[in-house]
Amino acid sequence: MKKTAVDVLKKYGLIFIGCIIYSFGVALFLDPHSLASGGVTGIAIMISSLAKGKIGTGTLILIINVPLFILGAVFFGRKFIVSTLIATALSSGLIELWSYCVLPYFPEIDNILIPSTVGGALYGCGLGLIFRAGSTTGGTDIIVKLLRKRFRHLRTGIISMIVDIVIVGASAFVYKDIDLLFYTVLSIFAFTGAFDLVLYGGNSAKLVHIVTTADNSAAICDRVLKELDIGATLVDGKGAYTGNDRVIIMCVIKSFAYPRLRDIIKEIDPRAFTIVSSAKEIYGEGYKAHDDEEL
Repeated sequence: MKKTAVDVLKKYGLIFIGCIIYSFGVALFLDPHSLASGGVTGIAIMISSLAKGKIGTGTLILIINVPLFILGAVFFGRKFIVSTLIATALSSGLIELWSYCVLPYFPEIDNILIPSTVGGALYGCGLGLIFRAGSTTGGTDIIVKLLRKRFRHLRTGIISMIVDIVIVGASAFVYKDIDLLFYTVLSIFAFTGAFDLVLYGGNSAKLVHIVTTADNSAAICDRVLKELDIGATLVDGKGAYTGNDRVIIMCVIKSFAYPRLRDIIKEIDPRAFTIVSSAKEIYGEGYKAHDDEEL
């Protein structure tokens, strides 16, 4: 029970922080400059504009969200919908709060490049934290999670960007402002980069293959285990040209610790053949569990 309570507190703490960052990006940067960078809010604004204000944007957001929440409940369960309702209500309330209490005193920004990049990045960081907590802010986020279940090879940020670009493309016909359209697209790219960095950044590292001799492999492994506190796998090999026996050390290491690994290799075997590649998703001890939800 204690562990469950702590997990719940962590989950909703992450959602709360994400909602604050997300609402800052929308209320102080995107909304004041008409940068409707996708989502249900962008759709509602466009429909309201076409209806010439006869239907309020807030009412439309609620109407559009109802079937999406039903879809979310069917495919993701009650727990998902509860957290999503909380995140949606909290982020919407904070957007209104910042708009009334902070925006009037916020410095005026003349260069629209700043709100399009900063707003998009804050939007992406906040939403990334909310997604890491296993929730969304409703709207097209639910559609993105559904598409992610169907197209598992695509990253969440990429799917979100595709959905938002379609919505933003439609807005070009509503606002008839090409300059605003391009700045809005720029905000989406800023959002996607920040979103993927927050959502996947903590689970990425470097995959290193070190081809060396048996004696040197033992020395390298000994220092790797003691100084870097990471595991390694040894694979026997043979040089195709020389026919000499070789040992291949395979290990995964966080980017910040990689320079120390390079120093160890250079000190023990400067002639070691080393291959370094990026490992975007890692499952196992010290990283994600195999039964974790795919994001």
